Amino acid sequence: MIIPPEVLPGGAVLRLVSVSDAEALHAAYVANREYLAPWEPRRPDSFFTVAGQAERTAERLSEFTERRLVPWVLESDGTIVGTVTLTSLVFGPFRSASLGYWVAADRQGRGLAGAAVASVCHTARDVIGLHRIEATTLLDNVPSQRVLAKNGFEPIGMAPRYLHINGEWRDHRLFQRILHEGQLSG
Repeated sequence: MIIPPEVLPGGAVLRLVSVSDAEALHAAYVANREYLAPWEPRRPDSFFTVAGQAERTAERLSEFTERRLVPWVLESDGTIVGTVTLTSLVFGPFRSASLGYWVAADRQGRGLAGAAVASVCHTARDVIGLHRIEATTLLDNVPSQRVLAKNGFEPIGMAPRYLHINGEWRDHRLFQRILHEGQLSG
């Protein structure tokens, strides 16, 4: 799969992660560790090291080669300020994936998440050939719910104790976006 980088409004770049990104990802995660803690699973200390990010990046790129996920980084002014990932890629009649993303605390409110999600939806439909993307948010993550709504995601339900986030099983709101209306060939 060839997925070219995309320059987003405002000049940020959404591009596939690279093995050379380990140090920059380490810096981004360390800088945002406290900010991300309420929204993510608890991470081992090794996650917040260059070696940990190098290992994780290598695993993600291997999964990308196997067409199981697509890992992007969001770069602004030469700095990684977030990530976007399509996971659990399924082809055949389902053609679906799950979306996850985050944007650095100091870059909130600039439309980066919305622009990145819009780009990923385009790529998912036009390059990867997906029909549907699902996403979940914690019930109280209203900003992320707004990003999804602005990008055509519709709420489809609530999943009790869906993911283990910050040390406890948390309820999540479920969303989906249908990328193709009508018939899909192939």
